[in-house]
Amino acid sequence: MSVRGTMTSRTIVSPNSMIDSISRASSASIDFASAASAATATKDFAYAESAIQVALQLAPQDPEVLTAAEQPAPAAADVPPAYGADAPAAAPYGGDVPPTSYPAPQQVPATDPPKKRRGVMELLRDPMSLILIIVIALALSAAGVVGGEFYARSRGNSVVSQSVQCVVQDKVDVQFGATPFLWQVANKHYDHITVTTAGNQLRFAKGMKAQIQIDDVKLDKTAKSAGTIGSLDATVTWSADGIKQTIADTVPVLGGLVSDVTTDPSSGTIVLDAPMTQIVAKPTLSDGTISLKVEQLTGLGFLLPRESIQPALDLFASQLTKDYPMGIKPEALQVTGTGVTAKFGTKNATIPLGQQDTCFSGL
Repeated sequence: MSVRGTMTSRTIVSPNSMIDSISRASSASIDFASAASAATATKDFAYAESAIQVALQLAPQDPEVLTAAEQPAPAAADVPPAYGADAPAAAPYGGDVPPTSYPAPQQVPATDPPKKRRGVMELLRDPMSLILIIVIALALSAAGVVGGEFYARSRGNSVVSQSVQCVVQDKVDVQFGATPFLWQVANKHYDHITVTTAGNQLRFAKGMKAQIQIDDVKLDKTAKSAGTIGSLDATVTWSADGIKQTIADTVPVLGGLVSDVTTDPSSGTIVLDAPMTQIVAKPTLSDGTISLKVEQLTGLGFLLPRESIQPALDLFASQLTKDYPMGIKPEALQVTGTGVTAKFGTKNATIPLGQQDTCFSGL
C-alpha cells in the first residue's frame, strides 16, 4: 500500500449499528434472552456479562462504513468498552434501578398568609371595638365598686353590731342608708344608721326592745375620743310581761309576790297584782330619770301606806337609765295598752375610746 497520496480508510462501528448487530446475532446464533434469563435466575451477573461478550463476538460485522474524517466523535458515554476491558459493574440484584423519568414536583397547597394582629390604634379607630372596650372597662369598674361596697358594708355592720350589742346586751340588726358606704368610709363620715335590737332585753330589763337611729357620725380619733355623733334617737318599748319578769328578778320580796302586770293608758298607770295585794304605780320622767310613783297600795281590801313599797320601786326605776354611754337619756315616756314606750336620745355626743369603754374598742 502506497503511503503518499493514499488515504487509509478504516471501518468504524457506530453504537446504533452495534446494537442492531447484537439483535441479529441473538436471533441467528444465540438465544440472548435465554442467557440473560439464566443469569438472572441464578443471580450471577458474571454469567450474564460473559453471554453479552460472546454475543458481541459472534455478531456479523456489517456496520456503516465511514471515514475517520466523516465520522463524528462519539460521546464518551456512548463509546462501549473495548473487548476484554472491564465492563461497568452491574447494579446489584434487587437494587434500585435508576428511574428513566422523575415525577413532577408536588405542588404545595397555597395557604392564606397569617393575619396581622390589629394594633391598638386600629382598634381605637373602629367604633364598635372602642364601644366594646368602654363597656368592658365600665363592667369591670362596676364589679369592683359593687364588691368593695359589699365588703365595706359588711365590715361596718360588724363594727356597729359589736359596739351596740355590748351596750344593750342583746342581739342587734344593723342597716345602712342608700348613701354609698364606700364614700362614707373614705370621708369617715356616716349617716342613716339604723339599729334594731332583738327584744329579749335591754341590759337587765327583760322584754325591752329598742330601735335606734344614728346620724352624722364622724370617726376622728383624738387623745380623748374616737369621734362624735351628731344625733342618736331611740324608741324603746317595754312589754307588760317584761315589766313583770324584771320586777320579779330585781325587786326583793315584792318581786316574788307579783303575779301579773297590766297597764291603764287612760290614767297612765301600771297595775301590779300580788296575792291579796295590788299596787298601782305611775311611771314619770324627771331630769332624764324614770321613776315609779306608787299611786295606790291595797291589801286585803284595805289601803296601805305607800311608803312601805316606794323605796323598792325607786331603786328599781333608777337602774333603768343608769350608766348609759354618750349621755343617752330618756326624753319622753308613755303608757300604752301593751306596756310602756320611751324615747331616748343624745345630741353632739363624744364617742369614748376603747380604754374608756370597752364596748367601743373596735372603732
